[in-house]
Amino acid sequence: QVQLVESGGGLVQAGGSLRLSCAASGRTFGSSYMAWFRQAPGKEREFVSAVNWIGGNTYYADSVKGRFTISRDNTKAAVYLQMNSLKPEDTAVYYCAAVRRFTIATMFAEYDYWGQGTQVTVSS
Repeated sequence: QVQLVESGGGLVQAGGSLRLSCAASGRTFGSSYMAWFRQAPGKEREFVSAVNWIGGNTYYADSVKGRFTISRDNTKAAVYLQMNSLKPEDTAVYYCAAVRRFTIATMFAEYDYWGQGTQVTVSS
């Protein structure tokens, strides 16, 4: 079993920055992907970014490319999401997720483990 705990959400003005953290515990990941999803009120949960746990390859949704950066620290079993140039439309609950597989997964149904979520609110 894998446990994921997010932190770092909050309220920020448009144009500002936040850094989300996801601490993982439990079974080791091996060949896995760690990802960030987000869900705004009344909308479906959407893919934001993912990183391959071993190789470090990264993937981004078009809406966040050039503004968000995902990274991982294997020694700390942690994943981070640096969010810059935030926009009001980035407001959502952000979730950390994990799945053991060899290929990238961008659909929320493909992920097996989830954190509880952290609220990010961007004011205009």
